[in-house]
Amino acid sequence: MQSTAEKKTIRKVIFASSVGTLIEWYDFYIFGSLAPIIAMQFFPKTNPTAALLSTLATFAAGFIVRPFGALVFGRLGDMVGRKYTFLLTLILMGGSTFAIGLVPGYDTIGFAAPLIVLLLRLVQGLALGGEYGGAATYVAEHSPAERRGYYTSWIQTTATLGLLLSLGIILITRKSLAPNDADSIRVFEDWGWRIPFWFSVVLVGMSIYIRLKMHESPLFSKLKAEGKTSKNPIKESLMHKGNLKMVLLSLFGATMGQGVVWYTGQFYAQTFLETACKVDFEQTRTILIWAIIFATPLFIFFGNLSDKIGRKWIIMAGLFLAVISYRPIYTQMLAVASTKDVVMDDSKTKIERLIRPDDAKGHSIQTTTTTHLYQNGITEKLVHNDTLYANGLEKPQTVDKLSKELPDDGYWTMVALIFVQIVFVTMVYGPIAAFLVEIFPTKIRYTSMSLPYHLGNGVFGGMTPFIAVLLGTLYAGDVLVGLWYPIAIAVVCLVIGTIYLSNKIDPEVND
Repeated sequence: MQSTAEKKTIRKVIFASSVGTLIEWYDFYIFGSLAPIIAMQFFPKTNPTAALLSTLATFAAGFIVRPFGALVFGRLGDMVGRKYTFLLTLILMGGSTFAIGLVPGYDTIGFAAPLIVLLLRLVQGLALGGEYGGAATYVAEHSPAERRGYYTSWIQTTATLGLLLSLGIILITRKSLAPNDADSIRVFEDWGWRIPFWFSVVLVGMSIYIRLKMHESPLFSKLKAEGKTSKNPIKESLMHKGNLKMVLLSLFGATMGQGVVWYTGQFYAQTFLETACKVDFEQTRTILIWAIIFATPLFIFFGNLSDKIGRKWIIMAGLFLAVISYRPIYTQMLAVASTKDVVMDDSKTKIERLIRPDDAKGHSIQTTTTTHLYQNGITEKLVHNDTLYANGLEKPQTVDKLSKELPDDGYWTMVALIFVQIVFVTMVYGPIAAFLVEIFPTKIRYTSMSLPYHLGNGVFGGMTPFIAVLLGTLYAGDVLVGLWYPIAIAVVCLVIGTIYLSNKIDPEVND
């Protein structure tokens, strides 16, 4: 039974750890949340699909290096301490995020722009590779054994809340830049998208201040005082047969499936809403925001439940539900946003034209927005941007952009469909920090749990949006073809986890 003082201490630990981790996830995901706009800024505009794929590949690069960050910073955390290691990762993450907001676009410095962004993205990935394991370990090592799932589940909320914060800051920024929607969109796509990156400095400064007041983990402090810290955590994690077995089992039996479910239910869902369903920018993000708000408490629910019934079957159930539900859910998402065979109300059609100067040569841009209203309530906007040349001799170049605004019933149906996907996320993600902490010894815990987590989430999970969009490009006949990647990974993980993982809770074993 915890005393009042112990409860107060653990609340402070959770708050300090969670705030910093949330900010690091915000920094990491702001890039993915702005992928379509970043594609226009840092890659040639001649092929929008190639630009988006290049942006998603750059986004994925940050995930691929996360296991290396887990090794580098995990080693540091197991040798020097938890506190100062994830203080360093926070500074690296915040600095690289701010710097992305300063990089000139492709039109200014050419291919140097995407290369610089890629380099900064790699720094972000390395930093995040060291952050999560430290925060989860730190909270777990302050937690009573019988409440470890509950307390560590608060850390599990930070990834989703970081995404929520990024979406909120983007919408607030876009709404604040100009008095009307047309101008605010133009200004945001021109330079306003940089503001969420710059805002990171404020958040990081606050978190550094909070973390400087933290104390080292009591379990690590005891090991250090007794001279029992690991001399080579990487070697002990990967060369010791028993530890290596648990690293591989936790990767292939839990974290890689958890990773694809997390990124499908939130990031690929966002990409699918915009690219396949053609739902407009603002509605796409508010749909995700509402779904995240409604589902986030379930991280705590499933983390707490795992203290009572074990971690395994909650995680396996989330994987199973995702596997059997993804295609029906995404089929319904398409149906909600469809205008096929729906009658258009011609009397409500509107055409608006706006001409504005483009450059010093006297060229201008004519934006023609045609708005259609369908009988199912969907408003469809088709935007033509025509370059009008000053000499009148060159043929105008037209770029078409289609977006849809859903009526209230369609909007909330879409929220429900995303919410269900995030429920799967909470089932696989809520208990997993406690699961990972409990299977590795304290002296190599930071390194050992960080490695499978970031391999599963970084490589398998983080590649989900890129591979799914790539499959959709290669096999354009099936708009749902991208789902086969997360489904296949989840099936493999479900089989291995069901057969080889133990559901027995033995939280004292490594303390």
